[in-house]
Amino acid sequence: MTTTALDDVSTDDDRDRGPIGAGRGLSWLLVITGALGILASWVITTDKIELLKDPNFKPACSFNPIISCGSVMQSAQAEVFGFPNPMAGMLAFPVVVAIGVGLLAGARYRRFYWIGLNIGTLLGTVFCMWLMTQSLYHINALCLWCTLTWCATLLMFWYTTVHNIKHRIIPVPAGLRGAVLEFHWVVPVLWYGTIGLLILTRWWSYWSSLL
Repeated sequence: MTTTALDDVSTDDDRDRGPIGAGRGLSWLLVITGALGILASWVITTDKIELLKDPNFKPACSFNPIISCGSVMQSAQAEVFGFPNPMAGMLAFPVVVAIGVGLLAGARYRRFYWIGLNIGTLLGTVFCMWLMTQSLYHINALCLWCTLTWCATLLMFWYTTVHNIKHRIIPVPAGLRGAVLEFHWVVPVLWYGTIGLLILTRWWSYWSSLL
């Protein structure tokens, strides 16, 4: 069976409908991306609090008119649910870390649990991509900590999906399954490349002026 470097668990049995574990690669990926999400959410939240106390406060990641965390934090899109968006990350990312740590300790989760993780990371990814479009084309500013959150979320979503396809939790045709397992790296590379290209072209006149 074709395996991926990030999900090398060798206990996969297509006839086994019981709990399913994961390899150390995927386990560490969940821990690391979840930790990065917590870090970004914490920094944005603390800066948001400072902005509420002092409207003239300038976040450390506000470097220029384009890379301006303060502009993003003060936008309406930064409080979609009526409270600062990163507060949701402060709740969600620790769950991902806990799942990853459990997997490292040998935990095995039932299929509904893996599906729940996949749905959760999918919703997070959709939300992050929406925030990205808002940042690029409406707020007209970029927050580096937000960008870190986007990258971490899409990576945990994609490799959770790869895991679920590998273990047939998500049923797909055999040809597609083989392609996903063989070329699992293509999607994140293209995804990150597209994000970078959008950022580059959106403010090309500014970037080119720095050359």
